[in-house]
Amino acid sequence: MRAMQARAFNGYGDLELVDLPKPEVSDGKVLVRMTAAGVTPLDHTILSGQYYKAKAPLVLGNEGAGVVEEGGGTEFPAGSRVMFTGLYGVAEDGTYSEYLAVRKQHLCLIPDGIDDVNAAGIPVAYLTAQMALSLAGFQAGKTVLAPAIGGSVGNAATQLARALGAKQAISSTTNHKKAEQAKALGFDEVIDLSVESLSAGVRRITDGYGADFVIDAIGGEILSEALSALAAGGTYTTLGYSAGRKATIDVTDLIWKRATMRSFALMAQPPAAWEEQSG
Repeated sequence: MRAMQARAFNGYGDLELVDLPKPEVSDGKVLVRMTAAGVTPLDHTILSGQYYKAKAPLVLGNEGAGVVEEGGGTEFPAGSRVMFTGLYGVAEDGTYSEYLAVRKQHLCLIPDGIDDVNAAGIPVAYLTAQMALSLAGFQAGKTVLAPAIGGSVGNAATQLARALGAKQAISSTTNHKKAEQAKALGFDEVIDLSVESLSAGVRRITDGYGADFVIDAIGGEILSEALSALAAGGTYTTLGYSAGRKATIDVTDLIWKRATMRSFALMAQPPAAWEEQSG
C-alpha cells in the first residue's frame, strides 16, 4: 500500500511517498481502508522534531475516516463507514496511508449526512473538548470561554458547552468577517477581536462576571488575556500553542481570583479515560 512517511523530523521536506506492507488484521484490530485523514497541530509538532515520544521513520496522522474491510464483526461489518483517533501517527504508523489496522474500541460509526472528509476532522477536536471540559469540572449553568471559533477545538468546545447547558458559551475571532459568519451560523457570543479585547468582550457578555472555565487551544498572547477574563474561582485549561509557546501573565489573575491553571494533552490520557469518553 502507499503511505506518506516521515523519514526524519526536520520539516515537511522529510515526507515521502513510500510503499509499505498492507496491515494484517489481528485480535482486537479492524482493517480500515482510509478515505480521509485528519491533520492536527500534533502532526506539525512531530514533523518539526518537537515531540519526544515519536520515532522516525513514521507515518503521521492520528485521526481519520474510512471503510471497514474486515475484522469488525457484527458491530462494524464490512462496508461500515467509520471515524477514529488514537496514538496512530505518534506511537505507531498513522492515517496518512491507504489502509490501517485500528483498535475496535477506537472506532465510531459515521452518521448519515456527514461525509468522510468532514468526519475525519471530528475525533481529535471533540474528544479534546469533551475531556478538557470534564476534567476541568464543567457543570451546566456555568460560563465557558473557548477562544478561536474558527479553530477545531475552539469551535468544538463552544458547541459542546452550549449543548451541555452552559449559561454562556463564548468564543472569539480576530477577523470581522469570521465574526459575522459565526453569528449567521448561530454563534451569538463570539468576540470580534478587531473591535475589542478578549477580556473586555467577556466582561461585556457576562455583565462583568467573567468565565468560569477557559479552554484555550491558542496560547501566545491570548493566554494572558484569557486569564484576565476568568471569574473568581475559575479554571483555565491550556492545551494548544498555535499562537505561540511563550506568554507573559499577571500572576494576580490567579492569586486574587483563587483561580486554577491546568494543562491537557489528549494523547497523554490513560486508556481508561479514552474508553470512558468515547464509549
